[in-house]
Amino acid sequence: MLTLTENAATAVKDLAAQLPTDTGGIRISEAVEPGAGYAVSLATAPQPDDVVVENSGARVFVDPVATVQLDDRVLDARVADDGSIGFALAQQR
Repeated sequence: MLTLTENAATAVKDLAAQLPTDTGGIRISEAVEPGAGYAVSLATAPQPDDVVVENSGARVFVDPVATVQLDDRVLDARVADDGSIGFALAQQR
């Protein structure tokens, strides 16, 4: 199952705090264009078939196709000097 680093959990919680609900998080799904990777978006709640990954209060909703592909991955995050957040996926150790 997808796991989150401490940095990713903090970033997800900070982003979800912008939503008008306490059940929100980020959603990871396949990108629209084949081979383009994944799409990450804010979501107020998971879609019916999403897998919900929770870590330290952070909620990540993963669509069914991406769930299979991200099963052995860890999500990390980095905050740039301008405040933007970048996410990266790595192989679990």
